[in-house]
Amino acid sequence: MNATAELANGLNHAYMLISAFLVFFMQAGFAMLCAGSVRSKNVMNILIKNVLDACVGCMAFYFFGWGVAYGVDDDGKASEFIGAGSFFLAKNKANGGFTDWKGFIFQWAFAAAAATITSGAMAERTQFAAYLGYSFLLTAFVYPVVVHWVWDSNGWMSAWGGNDSNSLSVIDFAGSGVVHMTGGVAGLMGAIIVGPRTGRFGPDGKAVPMPGHNAALVVLGTFILWVGWYGFNPGSQLAIADGVSAEVTARVAVITTLAAAAGGVSAMILHYSLYKVWDLIAVCNGVLAGLVSITAGCPVIEPYAAVIAGAGGAVVLWATGKLLLKLKIDDPLEAFAVHGACGAWAVIFTGLFATEGYVAQAYGAPWGTKPEYGIFYGGSGALLGNQILEVFMIFVWVGVTMGGFFFAMKTAGMLRSSPEEEALGLDESKHGGSAYNMEKV
Repeated sequence: MNATAELANGLNHAYMLISAFLVFFMQAGFAMLCAGSVRSKNVMNILIKNVLDACVGCMAFYFFGWGVAYGVDDDGKASEFIGAGSFFLAKNKANGGFTDWKGFIFQWAFAAAAATITSGAMAERTQFAAYLGYSFLLTAFVYPVVVHWVWDSNGWMSAWGGNDSNSLSVIDFAGSGVVHMTGGVAGLMGAIIVGPRTGRFGPDGKAVPMPGHNAALVVLGTFILWVGWYGFNPGSQLAIADGVSAEVTARVAVITTLAAAAGGVSAMILHYSLYKVWDLIAVCNGVLAGLVSITAGCPVIEPYAAVIAGAGGAVVLWATGKLLLKLKIDDPLEAFAVHGACGAWAVIFTGLFATEGYVAQAYGAPWGTKPEYGIFYGGSGALLGNQILEVFMIFVWVGVTMGGFFFAMKTAGMLRSSPEEEALGLDESKHGGSAYNMEKV
């Protein structure tokens, strides 16, 4: 390797590591967002869960997750549906010794994010052991299977497998479906099976407000997540040292910013037009909805389309939240609305608005000479069909696996905290005290 190639390789390694660290920093954002969105008596509970999502998720991804997502057997092969080796990052005849260190740390940060999404939907009434159980299962198996389908070159929906026909290739660049839908759908199943918080719905079936205790933490968490998204989306280019990668990375950063801003503005206008209140929490959730709504298609759509995606995400967020309340499903952080529903919207939106030139630039090499693109730009509709298939399969896979897990935990009496513990608060009943220990003077 000559000096120029070594420099480029070093830059790409550094870029991926910095991106991974930004994605991991999103855990702090999730922690602040969750802490501010729950009542003060449950802050310690939600924070320790966030910390252990990173710890348990790391162990699970090291033990099994990476191998399920990207592993190959001794012959260098894996099925279209699941990886086949490199468990515990062990070497085999094919890999000759594990060396993709940057890939592991980057993908672990994504896995931890998916697990953290789930917890918000089940906050304030779930047993701590159930948190640990689902976090391990999600990062060890459920999420990595989806990763293998979409992002591994062997996966049956992968755009990176050299499939010139594109019959099963999807565009989910940074994981609106893979990460956000997976975490969101898991959270939805958990929220349905664990049931609503005591008192969340009155005798007449109407929702009783249970606002979070600290809006400042919600804002802090939102901004940290927004910053972390610049590792999430631009970082998914995986390289920056060549001209094409540098251009795609910069464009993705701009597209991500536009969608986030459009989501916040749209949420503000929508909420005020309906309720005549300038609602801070609605704006913060709108920003997050905009970010999720652009994560699938960020390298392949025009700036104006990013604004539409972000603004549309805010509408999807509001509509989904209303639907869940009507169905008496209690999701304290609107985790499914923000991540699950907006993730699905993002994946489908990409099948409508992906441009031919940008798809060729971002995906031309793996797709050979036949990149597919959005129907609004003259595409055949194959890409849109593939995108809809991804949404459907994630709903089915995550719904069945995580729904089965939560049902088993409920049957065993291990899912929901007791009414007494819930009334007292999980901090006092399970963690030995409050997150806010104020000395008396």
